[in-house]
Amino acid sequence: MIGAAFRELEPIVGTKGACLALGRPRASHYRHRRPPLHGPPRPRPTPPNALSAEERGAVRDVLHAERFVDRAPAQVWATLLDEGTWLASESTMYRLLRADGEVRERRRQASHPPRAVPELVASGPCEVWSYDATALRGPRRVWFSLFMMLDIFSRYCPGWMVVEGERAEVVRDWIAAVVAARGPAEPGRLVIHADRGSAMTSKPVSQLLADLRIGRTHGRPHVSNDNPYSEAGFKTLKYAPEFPGSFGSIEDARAFVGPFIDHYNHAHRHSGIGYHTPASVHFGTAALVREQRALVLDAAYAAHPERFVNGRPEPPPLPGPAWINKPKEVDRGS
Repeated sequence: MIGAAFRELEPIVGTKGACLALGRPRASHYRHRRPPLHGPPRPRPTPPNALSAEERGAVRDVLHAERFVDRAPAQVWATLLDEGTWLASESTMYRLLRADGEVRERRRQASHPPRAVPELVASGPCEVWSYDATALRGPRRVWFSLFMMLDIFSRYCPGWMVVEGERAEVVRDWIAAVVAARGPAEPGRLVIHADRGSAMTSKPVSQLLADLRIGRTHGRPHVSNDNPYSEAGFKTLKYAPEFPGSFGSIEDARAFVGPFIDHYNHAHRHSGIGYHTPASVHFGTAALVREQRALVLDAAYAAHPERFVNGRPEPPPLPGPAWINKPKEVDRGS
């Protein structure tokens, strides 16, 4: 309709008048009348360092294997590296999965405003432990409480328990057992950070920590970022592909949590500690693992240096100090 009207008006009032009468921008009019300057875009050439079709197929087969099908490419990359195998970089694994429409976020993400206090730092294992509890759904509106302790430096879980309720005496006895089994040898070294739940602020727990010469700090009410390590640990638990959502009994809950914690401590490659396992960092074997990873990467670089456009690859660095609410002046100085 506009094209026919424009062709009738243009000989009478000119191009400018026709555009003005019909409300059509003159730039658009001239652009549509101008022939295209270029033909269709040329296909992008394949880079010389790209994987071959057979190699891409081998990477896809590994990513689709039963033991890796529910794992992130970073976890697959780190596991293969520890086993002495290098197939492709983490970004290449993501690129292949994305091309097949197999990359998506399974978890609901939450963001919270940054806050500054409390401020804690751990430069090694058994300096700061993070304690928290979460609810597990049971049968017929019954809920169980999962208590979990995490070392914020190594992400190692030294102790957990699943109980009904949150009685102060039960929590006190559990903390005493965990400290006796996994705590530091010298008194006065450990600090336990927790929220302001009734059990952790109770007199029995407070007296126990004072007797054991264990420091105690608390997060602010309704600020989950004041206890980020425990919150992240519970998120890893509840968003695991095999997490059932609800349990038929407290025995079922314990039977699930026990193997999960064992896997988390000894098999899960944690992104926050250089894709090492928490047990490896906690018990001091991460440096040896990193040396072995470097040998594997050196061999891969020697075989195909053209595939490493940024130069000789290095394994992720060993973990450094772990903070709860790192001060801004420390961030600027580091």
